[in-house]
Amino acid sequence: MDVMTGTDVEERSGPARPAVPSPGRTESLRARGRRTARTYGPALALYGAVKLIGFAVFMQLLEWSGEYLGKNPRFGGGTHPWDVLGGWDGWWYQQVAQNGYQPRLVPLVGQVWSYDQNSAAFFPLYPGLMRIVANCTGLGLYGAGMLVSVLASFAAAAGIYAVTARLTDRRTGVIAAAVWGVFPGSGAEWAVYSDSLFVALAAWACYFVLTRNWLAAGVTTFVAGLNRPTAAALVAAVGIAALLALYRRRDGVLGPLAAGAIAPVGMFGYIAWVGWQMGDLGGYFKLQRGAWLHFFDSGAHTRDVFEGVLFGHNNYLFAYPTEDLIAVLLVLTLPVLLTLLVRQRPPAFLLVYTVVTIVLVLGSQQIFGNTSRYLLPAFPLFVPVAVALRRLSRTSLAVVLGTAAVASGWYAGYVLFELGIP
Repeated sequence: MDVMTGTDVEERSGPARPAVPSPGRTESLRARGRRTARTYGPALALYGAVKLIGFAVFMQLLEWSGEYLGKNPRFGGGTHPWDVLGGWDGWWYQQVAQNGYQPRLVPLVGQVWSYDQNSAAFFPLYPGLMRIVANCTGLGLYGAGMLVSVLASFAAAAGIYAVTARLTDRRTGVIAAAVWGVFPGSGAEWAVYSDSLFVALAAWACYFVLTRNWLAAGVTTFVAGLNRPTAAALVAAVGIAALLALYRRRDGVLGPLAAGAIAPVGMFGYIAWVGWQMGDLGGYFKLQRGAWLHFFDSGAHTRDVFEGVLFGHNNYLFAYPTEDLIAVLLVLTLPVLLTLLVRQRPPAFLLVYTVVTIVLVLGSQQIFGNTSRYLLPAFPLFVPVAVALRRLSRTSLAVVLGTAAVASGWYAGYVLFELGIP
């Protein structure tokens, strides 16, 4: 059944009347609020429960080890356990939120890096929201970043639920939201990182495509493109969905065309702005390659890591044995998860989104241990897992998810932030 958009309603019922408060309208809003709570409440409650368990275990492990006390606050250290969540990329996001950008290519000589690191590598949406929240609430940038990430994580859980429930059923959707909360790499969901915000935007963009709300899909993808370069997978998925809609002639022309045209503007617009500021149109990619050693290499680095982990060698770039082993085990599950996802017969654009995300992650030179974090946006992979878990009784499901939540405090939190580089 087609979903009626706001535009459709306006066309069929005439011009919109001015909004006049009335008892009936207030009751309608209350009823809508109750309905929304009933719809999303179970998924958000279960997600929040597993995240709180994992987060508490993570903080306790940090307290027990105490190793963070001897580390630089920029690199996994601090005075308190929670300070760890604002280091690494979190430090860079705070610098952008406080100082803005000064995109430059500063050459380095005689080092592995050919350019000095610059904050222009970090997209503007998340630090921009940090700055706004800090100004509105009086929180510091760290607190504002944590608030944005936590709220965005619940929005992401709701989006994952919405997509999964539409493809399967509500129970499966609730479980899928919880699976995202215990996925390897999920420690970055409650940290000064942009991952939760991106997944929230990606999940809702996919939902809007599923419900054929093309303008919302295009605008949401545009905004996601201001958050992370991995929005390329989402742009490709929305583009494929728009082309298929045009080919099938089921949603007219304007909606799909608008979505396809708007979707890539955010990501490419920021990359173009960075290049313009640097005086080099390829400046963003030169910065990523020369300053962060992060570029698409058709999987050469992934092959080196697999060889190193297989034979117990640490002679590859960015070697972190424990983090890398978890990433390798995760990568080995991808063919299984993809096969099971295909058997669910999802829409083509969701497969495109998932596959392109995986290709971008495994085909790039980067910190391989972060594979678990980089795959967080590939949430359609959680659908077959949730389908399998749906068959469990409530007691069995609680044991499985509870155990995973406790363990995630180590493999998704402590390993990511203290035994590797998130």
